[in-house]
Amino acid sequence: MVKKLIVILSIISLMAAFGCGDKAEKKANKDEYKFGLIMVGPHNDHGWSQAHYEGGEYVEKHIPGTKMIYIDKVNPADRPGVTIPQIVDDMVEKGAKFIIANSDDMSDGTLEAAKQHPDVSFIHISGDHALTGKAPKNLGNLMGKMEYGKMMAGYTAALTSKTGKIGFLGPLLNDETRRLASAAYLGAKYAWEEVLKKDPKDLKFEVIWIGFWFNIPGVTADPTQVTQNFYNKGCDVVISGIDTTEATIVADQERKKGKKVWAVPYDYKGACKGTASSCLGVPYFNWGPSYVKNIKAAMAGNLKSEWVWAGPDWKDINNEDTSAVGFEAGAALSAENKKQLDQFIVELGSGKLNLFKGPLNYQDGSVFLKKGEVASDKQIWYMKQLLKGMIGQSSTK
Repeated sequence: MVKKLIVILSIISLMAAFGCGDKAEKKANKDEYKFGLIMVGPHNDHGWSQAHYEGGEYVEKHIPGTKMIYIDKVNPADRPGVTIPQIVDDMVEKGAKFIIANSDDMSDGTLEAAKQHPDVSFIHISGDHALTGKAPKNLGNLMGKMEYGKMMAGYTAALTSKTGKIGFLGPLLNDETRRLASAAYLGAKYAWEEVLKKDPKDLKFEVIWIGFWFNIPGVTADPTQVTQNFYNKGCDVVISGIDTTEATIVADQERKKGKKVWAVPYDYKGACKGTASSCLGVPYFNWGPSYVKNIKAAMAGNLKSEWVWAGPDWKDINNEDTSAVGFEAGAALSAENKKQLDQFIVELGSGKLNLFKGPLNYQDGSVFLKKGEVASDKQIWYMKQLLKGMIGQSSTK
């Protein structure tokens, strides 16, 4: 009975979020092209979900006649019992012809909803149904190649660190988060060994997973406490892999106490705002251009069911109209290290430097890449362990 009541209350809250009962909303404007955006976190989280929300605003700005319908905080804590198919049903009833689901956790629900609505176009962020051949023709997958951004994060962290101890604040554990943490480690390792010429044994790179994309009190580990613990045990840089900004907030608090510590947030270009003294920079997603491309294709009737892993525009990784992934240098990054970072970006973009190149082993000593072997996209996408040299869990088992 209690469970049923929770589900009913959740659906009522879902209806309220969409403004159900608003007659003006229900009256469709024939000239509008409505698209729905389903977000796992708050639309103003200064992280993952806000980057998507502003991507939706970019669509409205660049494609005349488009209108975004959105619902945020779609997760078990904020909306228990609410499913992706329920949300999609409501969006379609309100006229949405294109749906974006922005979290790996929405994979099964998005697939189910796409099958139920074959006349609606769907993009699932970070999934792989189109890659594995399981997607219907109206469902595609999109992700930014953030591995490059995480390499930049690790590189700046190692250049700045005085102790050689770097913490990585991880969300939940899956292929995506393993490859991103590993990319950050490879960037740090390259800076430490090849640029600074320091002993590899003196670099300590530890990953701690909190259990979800952001803090859920009583369910996840507290990212504020995890970050504080990193600093208390000697880490002087924390790289965030979660959707929200606890790492930089804690770093700023520690600096006010006199500690020389720094942080690298994630996801959103504006994530350094308010924490300039500690923020080395932020690797961020720029969803707008890819959203525009997909929605234009859907409007023209030629959207393909494909898996797209969109990379940076190496001519200008911070070009808001062309680059899917960027890195915004922070005020705490020294001028000399910023110069080094710029050179690192040039080398990555030219293809002369590939950090996913063997020999590389997994944490248990098994071979990930043989000597001279360059990883394929699939090898990187489906990383089953962290890399040798990293400290932390590779699985939940």
